[in-house]
Amino acid sequence: MIELKNDQLAILIAEMGAELQSVKDSQGREYLWQAGEKWPRHSPILFPIVCSVNNDTYTVDGREYHLPRHGFARDTMFTVMSQTADKVTLALHESEESLKVYPYCFNLAITYRLEANRIHVIWHVENTDQREIHFQIGGHPAFNVPGGKLEGQIRLDNEEPMDVLKSYIDGSHDMVEEPLEADQGVIEICNNFFRNDSVKIHKCQTHRAMLMDTNGKPAVTVAYKTPVCAFWSPYGKQAPFVCIEPWYGLGDPRGFKGEFKDKPLMNHLQPGASFMSRYTITIG
Repeated sequence: MIELKNDQLAILIAEMGAELQSVKDSQGREYLWQAGEKWPRHSPILFPIVCSVNNDTYTVDGREYHLPRHGFARDTMFTVMSQTADKVTLALHESEESLKVYPYCFNLAITYRLEANRIHVIWHVENTDQREIHFQIGGHPAFNVPGGKLEGQIRLDNEEPMDVLKSYIDGSHDMVEEPLEADQGVIEICNNFFRNDSVKIHKCQTHRAMLMDTNGKPAVTVAYKTPVCAFWSPYGKQAPFVCIEPWYGLGDPRGFKGEFKDKPLMNHLQPGASFMSRYTITIG
């Protein structure tokens, strides 16, 4: 386990999956879900897919491959490339096993950097293959809801009516838009809000989500530039956390049978090219 610390925050990162596993303030308050029976993860890295491919199967140049939901990075050991008191970079590249399920050569680097009460999560994907590669990437941090119950508010930076993708409890979706259940950008967190699995806001309609405390002040703010931000808590479990998920990608729509490269919100890299983006978690 890797620890980064400054005078306001202390965080822990596991080399397995390069997963953020703890975020505590200077008073020792924990802001990240600590795994357990209701969901066994904290903040997995989603790569090289976000959500699922239909029947866990996809096609590259006519050949079938198989990937589980959210890809393999979250269950793969990363290597620490560099570390200071307030910054660490972990990396993953292709292996004999990964090439069986994802036929591309790549370098994936995840950097965590502390700055006062902020955590910068930086993604870097490099194409080390001899051909164009295709990938998706996303975050899945789970934050404890202030008050310890699945009730509260998320305030978005867009007060106008927004649309979400029509989703289903099995995690699938259609490329059909429905109104977001929000009042001037305020989402009421409750079990019923997640009745159709994750709530997916796409088309860059929002760039900041604030999880409010019981006094109406931001407990956690997630800022992102991704085309999709999803919100999730396991329906029916009354788990006291909510995931705020910045995504560069979407799962296969129901009925999608195209090539991997043609999936919605797919990212493409030519040989030698790289992709970099980030999201930021602010505590308090």
